[in-house]
Amino acid sequence: MISTDTGPGSATVPPHARLRDALWDAVQARDEQAAGRVVLGALDDGVGAEAVLLDVIAPVQRRVGVEWAADRISVAQEHVATAIHDRVIAALAHRAPAPAAPGPGRAGTVTVACVDGEWHALPARILAEVLRGRGYAVDFLGAQVPTAHLIAHLHKTGPDVLALSSSIPTRLPGAHTAVTAVQAIGVPVIAGGAAFGPDGRYARLLGADAWAPDARAAADILDRGLPRPAPGTAHQPVDDLPHLTDQEYTLLSRSKGQLVKNTLAGLEERLPAMRTYTEPQRERTAEDLAHIVDFLATALYTDDVRLFTGFLDWTGEILEARGVPATVLLPGLDLLGGELKDFPRALRFLSRGRAALAARGTRSTIPGPGTPA
Repeated sequence: MISTDTGPGSATVPPHARLRDALWDAVQARDEQAAGRVVLGALDDGVGAEAVLLDVIAPVQRRVGVEWAADRISVAQEHVATAIHDRVIAALAHRAPAPAAPGPGRAGTVTVACVDGEWHALPARILAEVLRGRGYAVDFLGAQVPTAHLIAHLHKTGPDVLALSSSIPTRLPGAHTAVTAVQAIGVPVIAGGAAFGPDGRYARLLGADAWAPDARAAADILDRGLPRPAPGTAHQPVDDLPHLTDQEYTLLSRSKGQLVKNTLAGLEERLPAMRTYTEPQRERTAEDLAHIVDFLATALYTDDVRLFTGFLDWTGEILEARGVPATVLLPGLDLLGGELKDFPRALRFLSRGRAALAARGTRSTIPGPGTPA
């Protein structure tokens, strides 16, 4: 057992907050055993497994992301923290009391999977354990599940519901393919994760049967029951998104490699300092440009410019936290506009993106090594 009492005045601090602080200290110290003592000690002290998952581990993991974005921890530290959380969740699952039998109206079996290309599996893992704790039979398929393999698994196992998770918005086209394919075999889909928007707007846009902002809400929805799709309702993604008929998303996606190559060459012409970049610096800049193209393509897929401007604003915050003005992104957007002169929607989105970045500050600077330009 582990005491949550931290001394004088501790009674004014909510118990879950003290647990979060203790877990944060453990993952910051890269101390898996200490993290385990916090989590398992909370169970021994009578804190429910669901509360430990959702009110302790999940908030600490979100804090890890915030600290990385603010440049207060490294990518490696973020990976260590995530790995520790994954392992303590496994320990918690083996220690937690056996779940009660599902109540009336509950789905019996839920498959939990991440969208193809989505490597952030921890939110889905937390959901899987919450559902197990509520008495559901759960198949947890983990990260990056190709849609064809997902459909084959669902055919074989026949679950009542698929819970589909994605954290990265650029996976939304793949999520749409998965949603339509799964519904076509009669399995309803509940979507969750940051990729679907803070209000679930992209889950609704892509035709998911339900959306939940977090694991507790998802479990509550499933407790109430989720009906199966009606027979004969199979459709194609373009039926949900008629703007895709302009082919801008398809053509831009297919030409991504050439777009990045041409934009990188244009930056070297416009910004001579880039000609002195080392090969790793060039590769990092190319990766950053590829991210910009990916988010532009996804914004075209959803026909929602907020997805693109939100990404640029977030990227600007990351750069500024590292002492680099967000306006270093403007030359790259200008060059992309030249490459996409025959794409009217893309040009409108790029214009909105430039305006969003310009609003963050007017001081221009030459990109530093490895920063997106």
